Amino acid sequence: MRIRTLTAAAVLVFFLQALRVLFSTLFGIIYDQVFEGPLTAWLPLSAGLVVAAMLTPLIAARSNRDRLESVFALLAIAVRPLLSINAAGVRYFGALVVVASGAAYLTLCFKRKRLAWRALIWALVVEQLLRALGDTFDLSLMDNFLPFQIVVSLILAVLVLRFDTRTPQAEPAEGGLPWVAALGLGAFLFLETSLLALPGAVARWANLPYAPLAAFILTATAVPLLLRARLVSTPAAKVLQAVLIVGGMLLGYFSQGWLAGAGLILAQWGAVQALVGILAGGHSGAIKTGGRLAVGLLFFLVLNFANAFAFTYPYTLPAMRGLGWAVYSAAGLVLAGALILRSAASGEEDLVSKTGWPTAAALVGALLLVIWGVRPLPTSSLPADGTLRLATWNIHYGYDDVWHTTLPKIAQAIEAAGVDAIALQEVDAGRMTSYSADDAYFLGRRLGMQVAYLPTVEHLTGIALLYKGDPAQVESILLPSLQEQTGILRVHLPAAGGEIQAHSIWLGLSAEDTQAQIQAALDFIGPGTRASFGGDFNSEFDDPEIPFVLAQGFADPFQLLGIDPPPLTDPAISPTKRIDFVFLRDLVPVRAWVPDSLASDHRMVVVEVASE
Repeated sequence: MRIRTLTAAAVLVFFLQALRVLFSTLFGIIYDQVFEGPLTAWLPLSAGLVVAAMLTPLIAARSNRDRLESVFALLAIAVRPLLSINAAGVRYFGALVVVASGAAYLTLCFKRKRLAWRALIWALVVEQLLRALGDTFDLSLMDNFLPFQIVVSLILAVLVLRFDTRTPQAEPAEGGLPWVAALGLGAFLFLETSLLALPGAVARWANLPYAPLAAFILTATAVPLLLRARLVSTPAAKVLQAVLIVGGMLLGYFSQGWLAGAGLILAQWGAVQALVGILAGGHSGAIKTGGRLAVGLLFFLVLNFANAFAFTYPYTLPAMRGLGWAVYSAAGLVLAGALILRSAASGEEDLVSKTGWPTAAALVGALLLVIWGVRPLPTSSLPADGTLRLATWNIHYGYDDVWHTTLPKIAQAIEAAGVDAIALQEVDAGRMTSYSADDAYFLGRRLGMQVAYLPTVEHLTGIALLYKGDPAQVESILLPSLQEQTGILRVHLPAAGGEIQAHSIWLGLSAEDTQAQIQAALDFIGPGTRASFGGDFNSEFDDPEIPFVLAQGFADPFQLLGIDPPPLTDPAISPTKRIDFVFLRDLVPVRAWVPDSLASDHRMVVVEVASE
């Protein structure tokens, strides 16, 4: 049984990873088709293939053969290495196959429901571990992990062929999955993959450090495995658990600090306990699983698209502005409802799992590895030679122009430029559409820099400012925004000649928005201080927004240095315009340049100034 749980957990890890890859690559397809055009038949076809992948439980349900379970497991294991190849097309089609085979495998797992919920929770634990070791980007999805992934897949294939093709006689089928449980499972998968099992996302919602939350979230996830879980059976206990799930998320969304963090940790604990309840509860063996699980996965898909509208409301459904909490609450209510409506079974108050020392040792080991993975790292010091390098870069959510994931390359380019403080725009912090990575945290760890982050849309996307030295004073405000919400961020940097106030901004796409935003931003900056003002202004030098900046005493370092024409910044490949600037006030530029890195869809701008 331990080998079967190991192989089942591995397949479900691959299934969860493929879900993230699928939504991330689909985001690139939709972005290119809608924002860059032209619209082609590939847009509905690519979305239709995702729907088709969610429907494979219908195929799996047509057969009760035990060997079919191994066939789907082997297919997911064999294709999984494609997800570690950093090419959007390869990852998209690979993820389709892994999701389809993983969903079919999960369907057949429900013949042994204890295996299903235990393997799914183990998968969540392993995925959290991989993210902690990869600075919130799943370590196994990086291209340099491919050789290791091939070895892992080979080992797992041998285990499946050796053990999983034989079903123990003492392990009887336990029934299927009712409609309410299937919908609850879809809601659970949404909550886990988009928030509750992501310490980085929880940290941004609560405005707390990532490191302690990584340990707390892993512990809350593993409770049913580590402690001997009991099924929640009384109506009052079920209602209390429902309150923990929904109330905890609302507390996390609308409050800050450890009150919000505690709410989200309790919501995660309640969610995994609810999973045990809806999967291990009393179900008739005559219930069929395939169609019901397919509906649950389609519900998962609907929740993800609804959540995407909350992030892209200016370009899709304006009524979804600020309604991310409603999507999460709807998912929480469905999960809680599935628990409350779960039918009772004889003896269900008994223990549903027993913890042996191998399980306890593995979980303690995972927790220690997570703690090691998020340990504090040394930070670089600000230079003492009287110069400072300031920069700005729109990092395109960690993608280049053709949708390779590029966070390591972005870090390498910033390091190669010797940057001391950099304003970043289009910075995600746990979104499903960008591999659920926290871009700013990842870059800060790789560069040995402090991170100041301002979430502007749904807690999980915004702007950042990375800087060397000790933690400094940080201030920020949201700017008036008729379309996508944005803001401005300020860090007070110590320097030999006196403090420098470094600012990061992203201006919207609407002319009406940007003129109001630039005025509000300049009011926030105020007059007279030594300052840099960097960002993606979405405006060229001759547009009306820039004179507002120059009138406040800022200057363009390329003009001051006589660099004519100044280098262009957008798009990164064969740029045609300059919309990314680092303006200076009361600072003397020594050098200014635009590196040729293509790690984003914009180019970075770097300015070296005399800080004395």
